[in-house]
Amino acid sequence: MGILRRMIPPHSVAPLTGRLPPADPASAELTLALREVFDAPRDRILWDAGQGRALSSAIGMALAAARLGQSRRVVAVIGDAALSAGMAFEALNHAGALTADLLVILDDRHLSIEEDLGALSNRLVRALSGRLYAHLREGGKRMLSKMPTVRELARRSEEHLKGMVLPGTLFEEMGFNYIGPAHGHDAPALVKTLRNLQQLRGPQLLHVVTGHAAGGEGRKRRSAAKGGRKRGAAISDEAGGSYARMFGQWLCDIAAADERVVAITPGRRAGMAEFARRFPERFFDVALAEQHAVTFAAGLATQGLKPVVAMNSTLLQRGYDQLIHDVALQELPVTFAVATPEASFDLSYLRCIPGLVVMAPADENECRQMLTMASKLDGPAVVRHALDGPGVKPAAPLTTLAVGRAQLRREGGSGLALLVFGAPLAAAVPVAERLDATLVNMRFVKPLDAELVAALAATHQAVVTIEDNALAGGAGSAVGELLAATAQRLPQLHLGLPGRLDEASLRRQIEDWWEAQVQTPQRSAGAA
Repeated sequence: MGILRRMIPPHSVAPLTGRLPPADPASAELTLALREVFDAPRDRILWDAGQGRALSSAIGMALAAARLGQSRRVVAVIGDAALSAGMAFEALNHAGALTADLLVILDDRHLSIEEDLGALSNRLVRALSGRLYAHLREGGKRMLSKMPTVRELARRSEEHLKGMVLPGTLFEEMGFNYIGPAHGHDAPALVKTLRNLQQLRGPQLLHVVTGHAAGGEGRKRRSAAKGGRKRGAAISDEAGGSYARMFGQWLCDIAAADERVVAITPGRRAGMAEFARRFPERFFDVALAEQHAVTFAAGLATQGLKPVVAMNSTLLQRGYDQLIHDVALQELPVTFAVATPEASFDLSYLRCIPGLVVMAPADENECRQMLTMASKLDGPAVVRHALDGPGVKPAAPLTTLAVGRAQLRREGGSGLALLVFGAPLAAAVPVAERLDATLVNMRFVKPLDAELVAALAATHQAVVTIEDNALAGGAGSAVGELLAATAQRLPQLHLGLPGRLDEASLRRQIEDWWEAQVQTPQRSAGAA
């Protein structure tokens, strides 16, 4: 208890110090209590804010520890948002059927604390996690094992009793011993409960409520959290960057023009506040359930609606199977607005999907045009954009672009052609001017503008492709495949991630490579 008494009083929040895992301030006491009771890193403590993956990893670690005869404990701390992910329930269902020692802590940030938790509740939690209750529970099971009818009656009675005072029947049915809800800001009580649970065997689930900080500000935060779960409430258009603001305006405009348009998001609400207010019956936030979001959109599309799905690229990966089988193979008109914070694989994994149009806008206005075009297609399309763009003000009309047509931005005389996909175009403009290179805004990753690429290959000495995506299987690979298929053998340089794509880096890489090509034209290709 020393560290907790020195650092934080009960029912207060203190900043995290030392080598503690990152956490929301509402979870400070829980984090410190875990640090006090468990011996990290020997004991494994996993944190999962919303994707539901920590549970599966924790089960693997717990079973490995048992298999290797190691005494370490495994704890998985999951946010309540993680329970919207199917993977979390798959893991819970598996863990409950095992005998491995595993502690799952549900960090519940939306349940009211003042209304639902008090001294009696905390005493009940400590009692249920104590050795006496555990011994009575296990001893009763052994005693009643030879009397199946009475055993079943006792089991149902226990569940009924817990169900009246605790929200844990679901977890009990999955095989966990449910304890809670516990006050997440009462550090001493948390330490006592965790020490009790440290002695118990098998799968345990501790429900900890961290729904607010102390005082009035905490109550406001809790109310906001509850309001945020209502349709159209507590959504901000301020966060998300210029593309999010453009997307929100476009979404309202296209919805006003076409009553078939509906919007779906697995929790990525940036830019969608105005749409949610204006069209509440056409806005669906399915929380962190990306797989469901994709197939849900497919179901809507089969009935004549025009779904627009907004999510991050890394989360779309989780719905990849659904994207292929439920949307693309059925040729359904679903538009995906895909943001790319820290993404590097989406162009590669999207290119191979049949019938899918893949676009990469260079600015906000171009993104608006692509979204409009996508919403009018008879099949699926992805508009893949960055968070912030160069600040080009989108035009008001809902204009479109021709499918598969690139934009020639500059004709150069050096014999070098730069083919740019999406966001790196701004950095490539001064490089093209410096080298007197032809500059093309490719716009479409799939289908490529094969006619323009062939014309450039016939009139230029070398081609450089630039994309903010992994090189393997990306847009540059698509250009290389097209040139190979048409027997065009000019030198190629492919630039992408994890390389740097700022102006200075592009200039240095392209200048060095182009100089080598001029001096030794027999060299054919390179990559960075």
